[in-house]
Amino acid sequence: MSGQVSWQTPMAEPSLTQSLVSLLQRPIGTADRARAALHLLDWIGCAVAGAASETGAVFRAHAARQQPGGARVVLGGTARARDAAFANGAFGNVLEMDDVHREAILHPGPVIIPAALALAAERGADGTALLDAILRGYEAEIRIGRAMGPAHYRQFHPTASCGPFGAAAAAGSLLDLVPEAMAWALGNAGTQAGGVWQCRAEPVMTKQLHTARAAVMGLEAAELAALGLTGPLRILEGEVGVFAGLAPDARPHRVLAEPDAPWLVHATSFKPWPACRHCHAAIDAALDIAPRLAGRAIAQVEVLAYADAVAFCDRAQPESVIQSKFSLQHAVAVALRHGPPPLEAFTPEWFTRPDLAALRRRVAVRRDEGFSAAYPLRYGSAVVVQLADGARLEARVPDALGDPENPLPPEAIADKARRLMASAGLPADRIAALVAAVLALPEGGPAAALDALLP
Repeated sequence: MSGQVSWQTPMAEPSLTQSLVSLLQRPIGTADRARAALHLLDWIGCAVAGAASETGAVFRAHAARQQPGGARVVLGGTARARDAAFANGAFGNVLEMDDVHREAILHPGPVIIPAALALAAERGADGTALLDAILRGYEAEIRIGRAMGPAHYRQFHPTASCGPFGAAAAAGSLLDLVPEAMAWALGNAGTQAGGVWQCRAEPVMTKQLHTARAAVMGLEAAELAALGLTGPLRILEGEVGVFAGLAPDARPHRVLAEPDAPWLVHATSFKPWPACRHCHAAIDAALDIAPRLAGRAIAQVEVLAYADAVAFCDRAQPESVIQSKFSLQHAVAVALRHGPPPLEAFTPEWFTRPDLAALRRRVAVRRDEGFSAAYPLRYGSAVVVQLADGARLEARVPDALGDPENPLPPEAIADKARRLMASAGLPADRIAALVAAVLALPEGGPAAALDALLP
């Protein structure tokens, strides 16, 4: 992204999006690009496994009806950048293992990376341009997401509502939009914001449509801005803008707060377990307790968590894959009985098992004021197990594994990606080549070479 900020507008002060565009032009370092590459690798693992799922098959079938082009659809041939971004945008969230920013309560990777990778491949961009685009996309989406406020999250899926901003910033970076055009792209991305949560209440596939559409909305907004399509500069704070329409307790100051902080990709968490992030600290606590059970009978289990974890994941009898991933009871039961949850732990074969169902009925979920006060800056939980012999076992986890305060090492992130790709049937040599290609991007390796390696 080049050029000095020069707004042709009668407004006395820059809008929030104009000021955000200025923030996106600050320097990017080697460590920033290396971190972005890890998130890209994490997304590839999630997307390959997601594309092999039942939901993924629907989007691959849709992509097969589109024209071939210069970008890769995971497990599905080639397509134009727009169509590849749509299909690939669906895949990364299927397993609920995509990255997450805690305060913004959204998943940047499955929206931003498909849009950026498809456009970079189509345009022949190098690796640093791709990683810089990802960094700017994460920054825009997270800064806007953390300003939306808790009332927004109760009704809307923030990845859907804020994702178009991130995809637009990433695509705008690759298109080298001047600042004014970048602001137009963000404005027109925001005017499409939406994504209500009803899909969470029913056993449907709509959540993946949210991420797919968000990726395309942002990509198209940037491409249209490059052609001169103007957009609302006060899309966030305007009288009939996003905050007024979707976020009644918005915190506008969070968009531009801490302008000198590290790029927000560094504050984005990785997810080791295939379940809703609200379940992860409880899984970690249960894993701490599991070795101490020593085969003794469990009489009762109590899970203490913050209010949103209880609101989203208090589900004693899940009836679908997505409901099992949003069940604290099921996640904790699996961790206590079997240790680290495998991918198959959230399939019907597992959540219908009589032994796990019986244990779930003994799991009580409670709101904890301490964890609630720390949220959303920290995602903590505790598990208390009362044994039949009268013993009491407890573990408290203030920060889930994969959070910046409790990080996954880079090699563990790469191992996760390898396991996910292997679960979809990729051969070891193809997996090794993909990992190597991603890790070469900070040195300028071509994005098209990585895209071509996608299965």
